[in-house]
Amino acid sequence: MSTLLTAFSALSDATRFSIVEQLMENGELPVGDLIDGKGISGAAISRHLKVLREAGLVQQRVHGTRRMYSIQPDGLRAIAEWTISKRQFWEGSLDRLGDVLEGENSWPT
Repeated sequence: MSTLLTAFSALSDATRFSIVEQLMENGELPVGDLIDGKGISGAAISRHLKVLREAGLVQQRVHGTRRMYSIQPDGLRAIAEWTISKRQFWEGSLDRLGDVLEGENSWPT
């Protein structure tokens, strides 16, 4: 459970969430590409990447003088499995909400 808490905590920051989405969409990228368009310094992006690495969401490899980042599949798999395991709860909650809304629409005015 602590691994999930760490992952969700890491993703609660908009910049880190954006980095993960960028890596999911584009695959492995050098750190310079992750900075582009974010308006933050290299030092700041490095801190965000460190948090994501420690949470097990991204991995780093060195290619010459460049640091390349990609998604760590196991970290995201843990989040997906937890979400799927709660599917019954969400479906039941949404069904109950639908019933309430239908009931409100059938009330006389």
